[in-house]
Amino acid sequence: MLMAVRCLCFAGALLAIAAVITGSGGLTAQSRPSVPEIRLMTLDPGHFHAALVQKSMYAGVSPRVHVFAPLGPDLIAHLNRISAYNTRAENPTAWQIEVHASSDYFERMLQTRPGNVVIISGRNRGKIDRILQLVRSGLNVLADKPWILRTEDLPSLDAALATADTRRLAAYDIMTERFEITSVLQRELVNERSVFGEPAAGTREDPGVYMESVHHLMKMVSGAPNIRPAWFFDTAEQGEGLNDIGTHLVDLVQWTLFPNQGIDYRRDVTVLSAQRWPTDIPEAEFRRVTGEPAFPSALSANVQAGRLEYYCNTFVTYRLRDVNVALNVVWDWEAPEGGGDTHYARYRGALSTIEVRQTRADGYRPELYVIPAEPAGAAAVRAALETKVSSLQGTYPGISVDERGGLFHVAIPDTFRVGHEAHFAQVMSHYLDYLHGRDTIPAWERANMLAKYYVTTTGTEMSRQSEPRVAPRVAPQ
Repeated sequence: MLMAVRCLCFAGALLAIAAVITGSGGLTAQSRPSVPEIRLMTLDPGHFHAALVQKSMYAGVSPRVHVFAPLGPDLIAHLNRISAYNTRAENPTAWQIEVHASSDYFERMLQTRPGNVVIISGRNRGKIDRILQLVRSGLNVLADKPWILRTEDLPSLDAALATADTRRLAAYDIMTERFEITSVLQRELVNERSVFGEPAAGTREDPGVYMESVHHLMKMVSGAPNIRPAWFFDTAEQGEGLNDIGTHLVDLVQWTLFPNQGIDYRRDVTVLSAQRWPTDIPEAEFRRVTGEPAFPSALSANVQAGRLEYYCNTFVTYRLRDVNVALNVVWDWEAPEGGGDTHYARYRGALSTIEVRQTRADGYRPELYVIPAEPAGAAAVRAALETKVSSLQGTYPGISVDERGGLFHVAIPDTFRVGHEAHFAQVMSHYLDYLHGRDTIPAWERANMLAKYYVTTTGTEMSRQSEPRVAPRVAPQ
């Protein structure tokens, strides 16, 4: 059954849908540049990231978006989010949504093709098969991570990227963490040899690069509790910790250590070890985060004594060229008061260690620190750091160096601290540059995407071969 948006009658959804249709504000046709219009299609929006792409309006993008999905709670949740953007008091969006709800929604998208760019987020099992079909049919794709969950799907990923290149399409994944200001500046400092020195190779036990990412299952998104679909807790559908969040971490390591260089995973990457462990979720908490009355049968194999063993945590070590890397991906239940998801990234060099920290002392806000390797070299490191920061003033006005707790701290103005949700608009704007021909996707992106997913899939599969074991956390608290 194909349904127009005005015909949907899910309980509680009619007001949201009306708001989506009648939202005001945003860009006019006259304000758009003279480039081919981008027309978006959203495919089965199972994850809230699909909506975050539409939290802003964009020049050159049609306000009319076609959503192809099965009729159900995932679709309704997506429409409610778009409605909230259209009806917010400050800078409302003006999206107009046409919903095509049917059991054969994917086939209908391919047949009718009312747009030229497909947005995909959620339901990761089989995602790469759809992406491959889309690019083979001549459609551009902007897809949330992860694109694949298994090493056996690497050839399909390679084929999708190669097809997009051949057909001059933009197939791109949403790497929001490249736009976090502390990550951007950390990359600048790691590649400033007068500050950092040569990267330390380290060992498996004491790696040259260590990252720890802690996410939370119960959280607020766009000011409202994020209700997760029950399938999110099916790791065969969603993936495990390294499959999902680990995608960002592996990407950041490559992007930071070897900027604009292609990584050949067959030659440059060796996965050394991996382990995993579950987060236990009582049934009452599962009801709270999903709205479901009980654990569904699809999860029964991992339910013990009324608690779901959710295998969402992974620790992996690997070698990237000559540098040993360790990644610790953790999903806790809920953040502490005043806290949220946290990211810790440590790069060790001959002259200094450069860290992004999110600690209670800093109000859980990410901060960038430089720690001299030797006390005798501290003055030289600070002088080089101040010179480098001064050179970045043209791009990032207002950044400066101070001392905090005996460490050199890079102070970052609030102007650049836009937050995780705003990074989706930054990714989208970057992607639109590719579509509008102002830039082309560089060749290293394709090689590094394959390397990234080689690490996440190989590490996940390796972790299943050992007994569950919790990895210790290293990040300062």
